[in-house]
This record gives sequence, C-alpha cells and structure tokens, in this order.
Amino acid sequence: MKPDQPDHVGPADAQARKAVKPVICYPVSGLPRPDLTPYLAARAGWSRVAEVLVPAREARCFDVPAGHFFRITSVEGPQVGDLNLWNAADLTERFFSGKTRALHGTHLSAGDRMWSALPYLREMALITEDTLDWYGFDGFGGSVHDVIGTRCDPYTSNLLSGGQYHHCCHSNLTRALAARTGLPLWQAEAHVHDVLNVFMCTGFTRDTGQYFMKASPVRPGDFIEFFAAMDLIGGLSACPGGDCSSEHSSDQAACFPLLVEVFKPLALPEGWHPALANGYDRSHGIGVV
Repeated sequence: MKPDQPDHVGPADAQARKAVKPVICYPVSGLPRPDLTPYLAARAGWSRVAEVLVPAREARCFDVPAGHFFRITSVEGPQVGDLNLWNAADLTERFFSGKTRALHGTHLSAGDRMWSALPYLREMALITEDTLDWYGFDGFGGSVHDVIGTRCDPYTSNLLSGGQYHHCCHSNLTRALAARTGLPLWQAEAHVHDVLNVFMCTGFTRDTGQYFMKASPVRPGDFIEFFAAMDLIGGLSACPGGDCSSEHSSDQAACFPLLVEVFKPLALPEGWHPALANGYDRSHGIGVV
C-alpha cells in the first residue's frame, strides 16, 4: 500500500492470493536469442564513417545505414543519454520502448533488440556490446540502460515545479530532429518518443513502486554498441541531469558530452539480413471467417 491510501481490509485468503506465482507475459522462446559471434567478428577491419559529439545538456541526430554499427561512448565524465530511433524512410516507425521492455525486461544489454512501434513491430537495432553489463542488478533493484523511464520533459517539470525549462531531453530531441529533418518544432515534437536511457541507473522502490534513479556507474571509455537492422536516424540527448545522482533537468548538475560513432564493416555478419516487415495481416478480424 502506498502512503495516503485507504487501509482496506483484504479477503480472508489474501495471503494465498498474493502467493500465486507470476507468469511471464511474453515468453520469448519463439524469439531465438541472437548469436553475437558473427556480429563481433564483423567488426574486424571496420572503418569509422561518421562521428557526432553531443554537447552537454543538448541533443544531436545522426544517421546509421542498415548493416552498420553505432557506438555511444562516455568521453569526459559520468553522463547519461536519452536515445530515440526512427526509420530513416518513415518517422512514424520509431522505437517502441514499452514492447521492448515487455519482451526483454526493464533494462537492456548485449543480445537484446530494440523493436519498432506498431503496426511495424520489427527489429530496429541489436545491442552487440555493453561495457556496463557487469553491473547487473544491485541491492536496490537498480540496473543500467532502462526502458522504464520516459525522458525528462518540460511539461512534467512545469507540472511539478513551475517555470519554463528548455533543456529537458524531450525538448533537446525535438530541436535536434527539427534541425535534422527541416520539420517545424511542433511537427518534430510529435515524433519524439520514449527512450532507451543509456548509462542511466534506475529501478523501482520496493515499498512504493516509484521510479528511482541513482548515480550512473559509467566511466570515461565505457560504451554501448548497436547494429542497425534498417536505415536509421538516431537522436541522442546528453541529459541535463548529468549522471542523474540527484536530479535531472538541472543547471546545477555536472554534465558532459557523449560521443556517437558510426562504423561500416568490411562484410556483413554471416547470415544477417535486413529487418523484415511484421507478418500480421492488419485485418483486425474484419472479413475473417
């Protein structure tokens, strides 16, 4: 029970009801876990074809062709980043953090995929390496690279404390996508979506179930790496919360840039092919006998 809620008396079998074992909502046994061996082998002799340094408290967009790798690296100090992904040919196909969470769990690491929104629901990118995978889950239930937080935004900031703060990750990503595409801000904003919180250490409190954050364990040189399953536009915001040890959307937190690098392999990973369209026929039961 959360604070300030009525103290309702439960049924006589309350403990038995609470003792029922949980069932995984989306068993992924029919979704083979990727063999990372050919992806890691494909990095031999790769060439760096682009790099973007994302300034502290700002965001930048970058392009990743299908079959290329991209890597996000901490370069100066502990810093978290908010990552959006779009299909470069169709901005309405974008990263679906909720379904990715339902399939892979609250936090992502090497071997997990980033899935696109309905009605597409196909692989956008595969995480190929994560130098923070040693962290696992700590005693508070915290872990790194979450898909449970939405992104800091000026609307929630205004709701909770008033004022107009423009360097929230939502606004950062809106400005970056508008600059990349030429869309007006109001149109670009509609495409900004829930994120992969890169390097952020988060979880839920055991007593109240509230979303928490704590100091990121990221160190300069740590990185998370991805393989693009389609032509992508990426957007990355260097969060104004820095390492998110105390607050986000702040001008007081120590913040640092993040480096994005794009690599072209000499040859594609053995057995890889571009992401296929989802096989559902989209009839939604109409005309089905």
